[in-house]
Amino acid sequence: MARGNFSLVTEFILLGFSDTRELQLLFFTLFLLVYAMVLLGNLLIIVMVRTDPKLSSPMYFLLCNLSFIDICYTSVTAPRVLVALLSERKAIAFEGCMAQLFFLHFVGSSEMFLLTVMAFDRYTAICRPLHYTAIMARRACWALVAACWAGGFLHSIVQTLLTLQLPFCGPNTIHSYFCDVPLVIRLACTDTALTEWLMASNSGLISLGCFLVLVASYALILATVWAHLSQGHWKALSTCASHVMVVTLFFVPCIFTYLRPSGSLPSDKYVCVIYTTLSPVMNPLIYTLRSNEVKESMWRLWKCCRA
Repeated sequence: MARGNFSLVTEFILLGFSDTRELQLLFFTLFLLVYAMVLLGNLLIIVMVRTDPKLSSPMYFLLCNLSFIDICYTSVTAPRVLVALLSERKAIAFEGCMAQLFFLHFVGSSEMFLLTVMAFDRYTAICRPLHYTAIMARRACWALVAACWAGGFLHSIVQTLLTLQLPFCGPNTIHSYFCDVPLVIRLACTDTALTEWLMASNSGLISLGCFLVLVASYALILATVWAHLSQGHWKALSTCASHVMVVTLFFVPCIFTYLRPSGSLPSDKYVCVIYTTLSPVMNPLIYTLRSNEVKESMWRLWKCCRA
């Protein structure tokens, strides 16, 4: 992996959350528990959707893909955090840092696009129910998911290349528990004002743009529900409520983190925990509790396993 000119830094030191051994063990326990919940909860959703014919609608197809993305997203940071919390030296190689940065933005931006597609799915189901089957056909769903991954890759490769062209020849301490663009470019031994604005425009505007599209879609859904007060529409709106919770939990911290130059405010590592760890663990809980179909499928799967 090529580096910027005159880069002398071979590794970065991740300070994590605390230097106190007792607190490190506490954070290790919490992260291990949350990571296990992410894996088990999202794997459960994937298994249910893949094995239950009653969960074959486009909504559950997209939910299955969201669960897969959440597993990948958390796995970019959580395993290394767990290792670092038990290690004396919190170091990550330059190449490892760049790889973590790349996959974090690749999977994270893919999730943003997928959440936008899921909002479009709910808008189509509620506002254009007669055309829903034609618009959200299986081939169209596959094309939309592929577009989400392609958009995530394009976004991430731009972010990574902008970071790699910077020289790193001095400080190598990152005040967080993982490598991210705003954290790394602060350590470059050159003027990064233009790079900061380019990256803020890239990541920040993608986050804000997707969020505004989501807000607009939910506003249209709400207007439709008020105009057609029927049991079916209220049931659909109930499904959207869980989606709103996921969107708020994921997008608001991302907008706070990326829609500003990296030096304008100090980094808040605890804000990063929300969208890198808490949001992926909340997805299976929210969708399981809010969806009767998922709860029924879970019960059928449980009875099948006991048989």
